[in-house]
Amino acid sequence: MRTEEEMISLIIHIAEHDDRVRAVCMNGSRTNANVPKDVLQDYDIVYLVTDVESYRQNPGWIDGFGERIILQTPEDMSLFPPSLGDRFSYLMLFLDGNRIDLQLVPLEQKERYIREDKLTAILMDKDGCLPVLPPPTDEDYWVKKPTVEFYDDCCNEFWWVSTYVAKGLWRKEILFAQEHLGQVRKMLIQMLEWRVGIETDFSVSIGKCGKYLEKFLSEENWAHLLSTYADGRYESVWQALFSMCRFFDETALYVGERLKYEYPYQYGRKVYSYLEHLHVMQVKD
Repeated sequence: MRTEEEMISLIIHIAEHDDRVRAVCMNGSRTNANVPKDVLQDYDIVYLVTDVESYRQNPGWIDGFGERIILQTPEDMSLFPPSLGDRFSYLMLFLDGNRIDLQLVPLEQKERYIREDKLTAILMDKDGCLPVLPPPTDEDYWVKKPTVEFYDDCCNEFWWVSTYVAKGLWRKEILFAQEHLGQVRKMLIQMLEWRVGIETDFSVSIGKCGKYLEKFLSEENWAHLLSTYADGRYESVWQALFSMCRFFDETALYVGERLKYEYPYQYGRKVYSYLEHLHVMQVKD
């Protein structure tokens, strides 16, 4: 596998020999001092360029980065609607295991781009067109203190969608139930994120999909969270759902008390009773 030094050198070398590229920036985990370094970290790179369309008309230009295992160009895909406007991205996984997520940004958007992410670091600026940036920080990704409306909506969504899980289980629709179990878990993880925020004075990030959550939870709470992941058996999903309900109750109550928000005990208890009723009905059948 090529080293970080070799990859950065290659990224800059290609930019240096292309007059359309006027500046190169990097963000993401490789500029985040709070993220442990490993060989599988992506290189999140931006080329600020004078003509995005010319690259799209000559797709072979990216071959200079190395032999690829697979390529994805999201803005060319029909399955997922493009969302970058005039920008274009190449997600490249190489044969040696390195990955570059390269985004082309029109040069005229430089002022907007440079303010979008505080983890941005400038690797090259041919024309001195970019401002001097402070050291990268993951401050933009820190857990945010919820408003009472966000807290209430999270509680409501948790208990509302949990009824879909139970309905799917009662009807023997395992895929429907598992899909909604995942949606319920997102609300639990959101509540756990707020708990971490409270305990750290809202000064940390738990990462995409809560990937750093484990280091902020006790062993008991981590085990409780893992117990909400079910296998393909109906009873396993039921138990995962009930485990999730108990954990959400505990966590939401903690968050509510610390933030002086009222936890909706009344409909939470009613929904839990409804779930138990459907469970008993299915077991009897």
